[in-house]
Amino acid sequence: MTDKLSGSKPTQPEADIKMIDDIIHNYVQTERSSVSQLYFKYKNHGSSIGGFREDIWKELFMQIVPKKFVVEQSVFIIDSHGQVSNEVDLAVFDEIYTPYIFRKGRLKFIPIEAVAVAVECKSSSASYEALKTWKDSITKLQTSRNAIARMHSYLVNENLNITQRSTQTATRPILVYCYMDKEQPKSAKLFDFALRADKEQSRISIYRNEDRKTLKDWFKSLNHDEPSIAENLINDGDGLEDHEDQATNKRKTNYDLEEYRVFTDDKQEVSLLSFNLQLNQLLMLINNPMLFPHKAYVDMFNKNRWKDTGTVHPEDSHE
Repeated sequence: MTDKLSGSKPTQPEADIKMIDDIIHNYVQTERSSVSQLYFKYKNHGSSIGGFREDIWKELFMQIVPKKFVVEQSVFIIDSHGQVSNEVDLAVFDEIYTPYIFRKGRLKFIPIEAVAVAVECKSSSASYEALKTWKDSITKLQTSRNAIARMHSYLVNENLNITQRSTQTATRPILVYCYMDKEQPKSAKLFDFALRADKEQSRISIYRNEDRKTLKDWFKSLNHDEPSIAENLINDGDGLEDHEDQATNKRKTNYDLEEYRVFTDDKQEVSLLSFNLQLNQLLMLINNPMLFPHKAYVDMFNKNRWKDTGTVHPEDSHE
């Protein structure tokens, strides 16, 4: 940071430098501890070790995501068309704006509009086909724009247009794969991130999807499911364009996600800290979940009920 009066950078006290080094060291130690726990074995474990490992991954995500989000285990994601995902090991979602569709004990159905991150955890690398089936069960879910909410001094609804870009036209979860294996499988490319517990290096190595590089690429991918909509919205994502600025010559805002990586003095990536900053930057591109389409879920439940009785739903009647 440059001092506005003198134009020079402030001197960083040695105590502050040591504190930064201590934070980095703590992240490295957390990685080592987590990997050690993930590879913990007990001969009479039965199925309990699998759940124990999910707990470890859950704890890592709880350390990373802001408190506005909750991290739940073993949930199903549902949309207003009645489609339901396969079981999701860990889901990061916002409880503030969006209601549960159903919650009873450990059984939880979360609307797609609320889910920011969906995580699949495996003790070892699963088959490509199994992971693709899991991913497809989530990506098939469709958010609905049949929502009404007060935004500042006016109402926004599903009729979004060029002058009324108050919210996303769609949203999707960030997909994360957590696993234990010696190598990165080709199935890692199905996800936005793949976190591998590397026993030999005692660290968590991270794969980042290369299809989306810049923040603007991620913005469009996470907030719009129809490319034509994203392209037609004038100035959509303009805050992620680099602009000339007289004071700094050029202000960069459209960073590549690769630029959000932290390294130690010996050039070793502090993976968990990098992932922390990368994931939270992407969460800021979503910021809030898509407006919740209460009426769309009302219609889903009512139409299913009328279908069961063999009668016509009033809204489908031409009378």
